[in-house]
Amino acid sequence: MPPVEPPARGLPDARRGAPWFPAGAPGPAAPDALPLVCFPYAGGTPSVFHRWARPLGTGVRVAPLLLPGRGLRLAEEPFTSMGPLVDAVTDALTDQGLDADCAFFGHSMGALLAYEVACALRERRRPGPRGLFLSGSRAPHSYGDRRDSTLPEEELVALLGGLGGLGVGPSAVRRAFLRRRLPALRADLRVCDHYQWRRRAPLDLPLTVMTGADDPLARPEQADSWRAYTTAAFHRHEVPGGHFSLLEEPTQDLLLHELRSWCAGLASAGPGLHGLAGSARTSQRYS
Repeated sequence: MPPVEPPARGLPDARRGAPWFPAGAPGPAAPDALPLVCFPYAGGTPSVFHRWARPLGTGVRVAPLLLPGRGLRLAEEPFTSMGPLVDAVTDALTDQGLDADCAFFGHSMGALLAYEVACALRERRRPGPRGLFLSGSRAPHSYGDRRDSTLPEEELVALLGGLGGLGVGPSAVRRAFLRRRLPALRADLRVCDHYQWRRRAPLDLPLTVMTGADDPLARPEQADSWRAYTTAAFHRHEVPGGHFSLLEEPTQDLLLHELRSWCAGLASAGPGLHGLAGSARTSQRYS
């Protein structure tokens, strides 16, 4: 395989017109649809969310987040620490009018980032999302015990393969694709490796957490600890599969079914009713 020429890189800047929310595949969303901001997993791009628009229906407008260092932003240096990344994403959401009357979805690192951005919006006295739907993630206080960003390339590839993060198709093609995304992946993993949790008041919004039964990165007790992060409704779902099974068929169908129902509930409750979304604290396991 010929070597990939490294791209020229610049400094990340949320204010220079970078496409944080690039246009994707057209969806059937209605004009008054609830925006669903989708935060990607480490090394992820918006493409995984583009096919969600139709299953989620006309009541949801999928808004995938594109972080620096990948896709149309390949020439930008990716962030390597949580604080500056949260500030930049929060600025971008405010610029796009997505700092209120929306919902957040995040998988793995995206779940952690979505939580931190929700806290940042609260600190800025913005309404923030109506609810959080998170998958494949332990609670924030459980982070900081891994050093995946420092693994040699072959060990990192093996780790991702074991988690199901290399997808399907010829091995050589998948590995070539991964190597192209390694800088962004390592940067994102460094964000998680060096994340420092700080105690804050719980959020006052509905929180749903979904995890795979065989996910080694989000064991049941780690996922269940999210309960303490909200004073509103909390629901936890456990589905078959591992870390990335939630983003692949057929388990993805369960995720999208729950997500569509959850978004409909938020939309019917209306804006500004975070604390009125109920106080249920439930768990459900699919087999």
